[in-house]
Amino acid sequence: MKTYDPPMRLSRRVQNLKPSATLAVTARVRELKAEGRDVIGFGAGEPDFGTPDNIRQAAIDALLAGQTHYMPVPGEPGARTAIADKLRRENGIECTADDIVITVGGKHALYMVLQCLLDGDEEVVVPTPAWVSYRPMIELAGGTVVEVPGPVDSDFKITPAQLEAVISDRTAAVIFNSPSNPCGTMYSPDELRALAAVVEPHERITVISDEIYEKIIYGGIEHFSLGSLAGLADRVITVNGMSKAYAMTGWRIGYASAPGGFAKSIAKLQGQMTSNITSFCYAAIVEALTNSAAEVERMRQAFADRASLIHGLITAMPGVRCPRPTGAFYIFPDISSCFGKRSPGGRTIDSSVTFAEALLEEANVAVVPGEDFGECGHHHVRLSFACSNELIEEGCRRIDAWLRQVS
Repeated sequence: MKTYDPPMRLSRRVQNLKPSATLAVTARVRELKAEGRDVIGFGAGEPDFGTPDNIRQAAIDALLAGQTHYMPVPGEPGARTAIADKLRRENGIECTADDIVITVGGKHALYMVLQCLLDGDEEVVVPTPAWVSYRPMIELAGGTVVEVPGPVDSDFKITPAQLEAVISDRTAAVIFNSPSNPCGTMYSPDELRALAAVVEPHERITVISDEIYEKIIYGGIEHFSLGSLAGLADRVITVNGMSKAYAMTGWRIGYASAPGGFAKSIAKLQGQMTSNITSFCYAAIVEALTNSAAEVERMRQAFADRASLIHGLITAMPGVRCPRPTGAFYIFPDISSCFGKRSPGGRTIDSSVTFAEALLEEANVAVVPGEDFGECGHHHVRLSFACSNELIEEGCRRIDAWLRQVS
């Protein structure tokens, strides 16, 4: 390969781009396991279940039937119709197949939505703690992130007064994610209605509702879609996908529902990026949405049991505060009582990063530091409990024993 002296030019936007903290932890766990280390990883944000058999078979049948050619950029019409039917039936969102764009994962949907919305001098309001990729996506589109911190004592939820206080003439969008990554908590329907009432009078503001965890709920709180609100529906873009509820992370299938012709703009951008998703996967979307409720419920119940287990184990640890998870498969404990102390191996703990590093090296347990989830995440670490009860119990046993030696 030809080498360059000086090196090839690298754009400033990529030079300044931080790698995903969650993916970095997952990759590190793989490396350590390959080296023979007995590491328990609480980093990966994906179900440990296999994709249900009927969904896999639908894709196999489509492949064998020759569905291997280009499809319409926004997606095969039957799959878009199935998504629109689902959104009307389950979420109360009035839409048609023309409002749907099927994307290479929910992350791709969010990226394109922000590219279509922002021109480079607008603000996007993000309640935090929030998923690590919101900020870089907004900044890559030229926007500015305005964080609204949700305190741990309020289950990381913001109030309407907090939201109103940060809206300005530059506000272009607000992102809501309920159930939440990394918090594992969710807003009630009434809480979301109250937040929507703040946004509704501001006609220039678009709401982006990230509902990727909508089916993984177990806290007695009903999922509510902001796109169902009559006064706001024409300004809500709903983003979802197949990854979490259907254990299809590796399939890379997401979608956006966007009203008022906005979907055509997303499709135009996608046409210059990826075109359509893998063509024989469309049949799997239809099968998942129409014939997989029992498997989704089986996985939901398993996550509910794990949520109860891990919350009980973590809240019994010394000095740890942690809201009860009610959705998704994450828990986000406050571990700041360790700051200013030393680990059993003599490391100084002064942040969630040094906490996570020491825990991995000394107890062979991987967690995600809270820094990249927003400024209010600095006192926290994220644990994904998308793993077996046995791994949860053993991992928490190691953390507890390690914490009791921090001094």
